[in-house]
Amino acid sequence: ITVKSSTKDPVTAAREEGDDPPKEEPWKTTLKTTMVDVEAGEFRGHKVSLWDLLHARYIPEESRKEVLEVYEAGELTLEQVKTVVTTIVTRTAAAERAEPAAPVSGPRAEPVATEAEPTPLHRD
Repeated sequence: ITVKSSTKDPVTAAREEGDDPPKEEPWKTTLKTTMVDVEAGEFRGHKVSLWDLLHARYIPEESRKEVLEVYEAGELTLEQVKTVVTTIVTRTAAAERAEPAAPVSGPRAEPVATEAEPTPLHRD
C-alpha cells in the first residue's frame, strides 16, 4: 500500500481552501514597507515607500510594469529596484525643473536634428 502525502504545507493548503483571507504577495509587501529618501520633486525631505515611488507620476506606466515584472520574477534585487526607481524619479523631477513652465498636457517641442548638406569640393 502506498500512502500519498501532500507536498503542500497545511497553511498553504488551508489558504487555498479559502479558510484564510488572501495574503498580499511577499514581494509587494516588501516594496510597500521599504522606505527610501529621494531628494526630488514632492518627495524631497520625506521618506517614501518604493511602492509609492513606483506609482508616482514620475514613473511611466511601461517602466513601472517592467520593473514590477522583473522584480517579481526574482531577476532584480531590492537594492536594484531602489536604484532604478530613485534614478528615474530624480531624473524626471530634474528634467521638469529644467523645463520652462510648459503645460503638462500640452505637446512638447522636440528639437529636430537636421543633417548638414554636403558641400561640393569642386565646381565645374
